[in-house]
Amino acid sequence: MSSTERKRKNTAILLMHCPDQPGIIAVITEFINVNGGNIVYLDQYVDKVNGVFYMRVEWDLENFIIPKNKIGEYFQILYAAKYNLNYSLKFSDEPQRMAIFVSKMSHCLYDILARYISGEWDVEIPVIISNHPDLADAAKQFNIPFEVIPVTRENKAEMEQKEFEILDSYNVDFIVLARYMQVLSEDFINRYPHHIINIHHSFLPAFVGAKPYHAAYERGVKLIGATSHYVTPDLDAGPIIEQDIVRVTHKDTIQDLVHKGRDLEKIVLSRAVEKHIQRKILTFDNKTIVFS
Repeated sequence: MSSTERKRKNTAILLMHCPDQPGIIAVITEFINVNGGNIVYLDQYVDKVNGVFYMRVEWDLENFIIPKNKIGEYFQILYAAKYNLNYSLKFSDEPQRMAIFVSKMSHCLYDILARYISGEWDVEIPVIISNHPDLADAAKQFNIPFEVIPVTRENKAEMEQKEFEILDSYNVDFIVLARYMQVLSEDFINRYPHHIINIHHSFLPAFVGAKPYHAAYERGVKLIGATSHYVTPDLDAGPIIEQDIVRVTHKDTIQDLVHKGRDLEKIVLSRAVEKHIQRKILTFDNKTIVFS
């Protein structure tokens, strides 16, 4: 079942952070309650070291008095300015549109597409973009447009402009790099702040280069890891969303390490994408608060 066939909830989702202060939870929940909203989810966290309060709250809009298109305006005037709140307001009946960028490796792509087509995720995938034609058949299997943009070091600016045009034409909200083996320019990244999700092995920075698993095998590692994070201009150092590890031993061959590593990569990437789709990630400085 695709995302267009599912019955969606009619809820508002508020993600916010502010200086920690007494009674802030009561203030926000009162705003929802007095206007006829029914809270269906609430999670909060206080960073006591830095004195910052974080919260995600979701409420049913069926009997909410304030019109949907006026909620943000009301909240900004009555609460955000008064309590120095930084926030985003989203609605569950407005699914996000996710573009996938790939190169030649297919494991992360197929995992994402399987979750999408089964209806596991409430998201739309309008386009897949690649710098190689190798995975065109995968896109065809799922009836998703596939665009080949052959990016090289010499033509990066020109090719990225073509990618911008494609992304704009499909009204893309966020991007998943499903083992896309190109470094995005700072201009590209700045167009989608905290809206580009990447996956890589967690051998960095110890084992760099094209064959990290070979280098790790030679070193006799005992753990393999994967990290998914938001992309920033500081390469592979953006806010981390999800990580995991699996143990290995001296009995594992290089191919064993590659196999286990790829399994972990697709799982970790999918966990990160799911949290983004659910709007359960709040970024602050170079860290993430990932709500349960």
